[in-house]
Amino acid sequence: MPADPSVHAAYVRALERLPTRLPGHGYEASGVEALREAVAAAYRRRGLPTSPAQILITHGAHNGLVHLLRLMVRPGQPVVFDHPTYPQALDAILAAGARPTPVALPDDAGAGAGTEGWDVEGLIAACRTSGAPLAYLVLDHHNPTGRMMRAADRLRLLAGLKGCETLLVLDETLVELTLSGPPALTASAVDAPRVVRLGSLSKSVWGGLRIGWIRADRAVIQRLAQSRASFDLGAPILEQLAAVELLGDGGAGLAARRPLLRAQRDHLRMRLAERLPQWVCPRPAGGLSVWAQLPAPISSALAVQAAERGLRLASGPRFGVDGAFEHRLRLPYTLPEPVLDVAVERLAQAAEALERKTRPVSAPPPRRVAVY
Repeated sequence: MPADPSVHAAYVRALERLPTRLPGHGYEASGVEALREAVAAAYRRRGLPTSPAQILITHGAHNGLVHLLRLMVRPGQPVVFDHPTYPQALDAILAAGARPTPVALPDDAGAGAGTEGWDVEGLIAACRTSGAPLAYLVLDHHNPTGRMMRAADRLRLLAGLKGCETLLVLDETLVELTLSGPPALTASAVDAPRVVRLGSLSKSVWGGLRIGWIRADRAVIQRLAQSRASFDLGAPILEQLAAVELLGDGGAGLAARRPLLRAQRDHLRMRLAERLPQWVCPRPAGGLSVWAQLPAPISSALAVQAAERGLRLASGPRFGVDGAFEHRLRLPYTLPEPVLDVAVERLAQAAEALERKTRPVSAPPPRRVAVY
């Protein structure tokens, strides 16, 4: 989403506070204490006892995942993840030289709002049998499907992994973006010592802020703070001070943005139903996108046709491995409604052009010849 006026105001206040930091050297391996406390306080409000010593500030959640992969995973080792998954996470797993180990999400196409299916037993089995040092999961408004794992299934997952050495990394960058039904924050309060949480302000506030964090056991945070020096020397101080301001607004900023996102989600689905009625577009309970089911395996070809009309989309296979998800397409609803109207119209035109291109041409009937 674009930044709202609160971001500029937060930077103004951060600049006013910056002189108090200038006498120091400016290097904060774990992050500014005030920001780590603000993040820890947010977890405590969710029912997760957390101290600043359990928080490491990063350049966004993706940077946090990269640090965890560098610390925990050696080349060739498996990393378990729910399939489909966030594309940049998959890129990071491959860049670390790890072996992607997908566990498919049950196909809930057409189930409507609040689809929550997860193959819990499959995740447990994959972690235990593969010996994976790390599993990466998006349980809260999953990217791209939008589903959310129920608290009972989370407890079952943690119970099944008890005694397992796999570090369970939960990407919670969308956890606060509940648009319908009970908030994801309620279910996400399930915790265990080998659970690591990734958070960020990029999805909920503004991507340009580039501030995220890792919440983990103190020993893990200490190891991360030591190992990151070979990769980066910490997040910029000014951005951290701005993040303190944004986290201290009591949730007012997000409360104002959720109705806008909700309206854009519903508007996009309405327009898709009008122009592409053969598509199945379940209503996600939260997050930033719809995971549409297409009537044929045309996602990659459709993305090419859309690009020719000035519409940039990530095709379904971008969210998986081995060419999966050609029947799927992720459609964000983060743009204003008039822009969504233009996008849907161009998407419909692309789909129609592709249908004409792939439609089999029937041969003309043979010419009748009179034989005497």
